[in-house]
Amino acid sequence: MAIGIGRRAFISAIGGATVAWPLAAGAQLSSLPVVAFITGRSLDTAASFLAAFRKGLGETGYVDGQNMTVEYHYLQGQYDRLPALLFDLVRRQVAVIATPGSIVAALAAKAATAKIPIVFGVGSDPVKLGLVTSLARPDGNVTGINYFANETTAKRLRLLHDLIPKAVRLAVLVNPANLPATESTLQVMNEDAPALGFQIRVLNASTVGEIDAAFAILARERTDALFVGPDALLNTRRGQLATLTARDKIPATFDETEDVIAGGLMSYGADKSDMYHQVGVYTGDILKGASPSELPVVQSTKFVFAINLQTARALGIEVPPAVLSIADEVIE
Repeated sequence: MAIGIGRRAFISAIGGATVAWPLAAGAQLSSLPVVAFITGRSLDTAASFLAAFRKGLGETGYVDGQNMTVEYHYLQGQYDRLPALLFDLVRRQVAVIATPGSIVAALAAKAATAKIPIVFGVGSDPVKLGLVTSLARPDGNVTGINYFANETTAKRLRLLHDLIPKAVRLAVLVNPANLPATESTLQVMNEDAPALGFQIRVLNASTVGEIDAAFAILARERTDALFVGPDALLNTRRGQLATLTARDKIPATFDETEDVIAGGLMSYGADKSDMYHQVGVYTGDILKGASPSELPVVQSTKFVFAINLQTARALGIEVPPAVLSIADEVIE
């Protein structure tokens, strides 16, 4: 099955053409367990993490197309697609639903089924989200990994202050369609920003056009820096954000190293490859017969601080030696 094309979409794509499948091969494919992989990202921004997911599966003895099948569903920030997608997955009784990096998808999957195992990767406390009853014993059909987005958001804010200590007017770009991530980001801003001397201006963007509109406001208000909230749509528009921040000479901080490689000034966050890998491992464990209720929720231990020195020079920012010395990745 081609990556990014679900079974129904594939059937539609070939239209009315007649395909002669060998009976033995068809029977073999139909008997393989199906894992539904749901990400809020686009294919291009998820591609770098897919190898980590597959590696996790491989470590448990599972290979896509050999002894199991993965259906990849890329929402591209369009969370309104979830109800129809999950209705179809539950109707077909797929073996596992994996939702790495999307609180919205994890919550929607839990609401859709109490039977099919779900493996999540979420940045907020899964107990507070209602996904599990406890980290040690999830006690249901859901388990996964927590990668501490709230805690990393607070530290990213402090690192930005250390990097640009004179910055006062800070714009925060969030996607209101991703309500859980937006609420947690703004909670941290309300609690931590004033003590660092930041004056916060919240900008919402749920579409490409709204991102452009937000930057028109940034240019008009002469913002000192931009804090991009964690969100799949905003990750998907990585190139657009890099172009706009370079055009308007706005120092920007992100939660993924890939954004810094694309041209952003700095990033700090959990190692997302590690998170996708763990989701792959737990997915494989469940395919082998493990119960989600007995697989404790894992917590991230790997975090990455990245700085783009070329961008800093273009913005006229001199990176303090103390900040540079603690960077894990430095883009020259």
